[in-house]
Amino acid sequence: MRKRLLEYAAVVRLVWPLALGMLNNALLQFVDRAFLSKESMESLEAVLPSSMLALVSMGFFQSVVAYSGTFVSQYSGAGKTRAVWMSYKAGTIIALFSGLLSIVLIPLGLAIVPWASANSEVISRARSYYMIVSAGAIALCGQMATVSFFTAQNKTRLVFYVNVLGNLLNVALDPIFIFGFGFFPRLGMAGAAIATVLAMFAQWAVLAFFAAKEKSRLNIGECETTLGEIIRKILRYGIPSGAYTVLNIVSFTIFVFVTGRVDDVSFAVSNACFSVNYLLIAPIEGFSIGASTLVAQAQGRRNAQEAKRALANTLFIALVFVAALSLLTLAFYRPILSLFAPSDIVKAARFYSLGFVLMVLMVAWQLFDATDVVISGALKGAGDTKFVMWWMVFVAFGIWLPLVWNVSVFYNTMPALWGTMIVYVAVICVGTIIRWRRGKWSRIKLV
Repeated sequence: MRKRLLEYAAVVRLVWPLALGMLNNALLQFVDRAFLSKESMESLEAVLPSSMLALVSMGFFQSVVAYSGTFVSQYSGAGKTRAVWMSYKAGTIIALFSGLLSIVLIPLGLAIVPWASANSEVISRARSYYMIVSAGAIALCGQMATVSFFTAQNKTRLVFYVNVLGNLLNVALDPIFIFGFGFFPRLGMAGAAIATVLAMFAQWAVLAFFAAKEKSRLNIGECETTLGEIIRKILRYGIPSGAYTVLNIVSFTIFVFVTGRVDDVSFAVSNACFSVNYLLIAPIEGFSIGASTLVAQAQGRRNAQEAKRALANTLFIALVFVAALSLLTLAFYRPILSLFAPSDIVKAARFYSLGFVLMVLMVAWQLFDATDVVISGALKGAGDTKFVMWWMVFVAFGIWLPLVWNVSVFYNTMPALWGTMIVYVAVICVGTIIRWRRGKWSRIKLV
C-alpha cells in the first residue's frame, strides 16, 4: 500500500502542473468566449468553428513538433544527454518550418469558413479570427517545442508558471482589443485573436530563454545518431500523431458545422456547453501528456512493467479527478451558463433549459473520454502512433459521422446530435483499452 501511495505521489508531482496548465488554457478560452458573448451573439457563434478550423492546420504541425518530447523522454530514460539536446533542436527546426507552412494554408481555410454558418455576420467574424490566429502559428509551434523539451524531463512546474503568465497577459489584453480602450479601437473577434497570438509569442520567448540555459548541461558526451536522423524519426512517428490530431479536429469541426444548421440559439448554447466541456477534458490532456512522458521514459529503460504501472496510476487519478469535476459542473450549471446567456428573457429561458440537457449528455461521456485520452497518450509515448491514428479514423469517419448525418436528416435537434457523441466516445475507448492490454506497444523501439 505504501509503495502504491508513493507511486501516486510521483504521478501527481509530474502531472499537477500539466493538468492545471491545461485547465488554465481552458479557462483562458472560457474567458475569451465570455468576453465575446458580451460583445455580440454573432461573435459567440463564430468563435468555436473559427478556432476549430485554425486548429485543423495548426494542430497537425503542433502535434508533430510535440512528438520531439517523446524522444527527449526516451533518451532521458536511456541516460543519453546529448541526444536529449539534439531532440530539442530537431523539434525547434520542425517548429519553424511548420509555422511557415501554416501561413501558406490560410487561403484554404478562408474558403471553408462560409460552411460554418448561414449568418453572413458570423462568417465575417470567423474569417478575421481564423486568419489572425493561423498567422501566429509559428509561435504556437515554437512554444510547443520548448514545452515538450521541459515536460519530457519532468520539469513541468516551469512550464506551468510560464503558461499562467502568458494567459494572464492574454486576459489583460482581451478587453483592450475586443472592446477598445484609449487609442485602441474596438476590434471584436479580431482583437481576441491578436491578444492570443501576442501571449503565445511571449510564452515561447520565456521558455526558449530557459531552454538555452540548459545547453551547457546537456550538450556533452557522445551521440550515436545525427540531428538529421532524429528529425527523420520525429517525422516518421510524429506525422501519424499529427494526423490523429488533425483528423480528430476535422471530425469534430464537421460535427460543429452540422450543429450550426439547427438554429441560432441552439448553436450558441452548444458552443457555450462545449466551452464548459473543454474545462472538463483539458486537465485530462495534462494526464495524457504525463502518461506519455512516464511510458516513454520507461521504454527508454526497456522496462514494460514500469510503463504499465505508470499508466495504471495515472489513469486512476485522472478518472477520480474528472468524476469530481463533472459532478461540480452539474451542480453549478446555471451560474456557469449565466456567463453566456443572452439578455432577452425568452431566449435566456430556452438557453438554460437546453444547456442543462446538453450538460447531462456531456457528463455521460466524460469517463469514457478521459480513459481514451490517457491511454492514447501512453500508446503515443511508446511509439504506437499509427494504431491511435487509424482507430480514431475508423470510428470517427466510419461510425460517428455517418450517424451524425442520419440524425441531422431525420431528427435534427441538438440533444439528438449530442447523443451521438456518447456512442463515438464509448466505442473508441473500448478499442484503445484492448490495444493497450494486448501489449504490442512494448515491442516498439524508438531509440
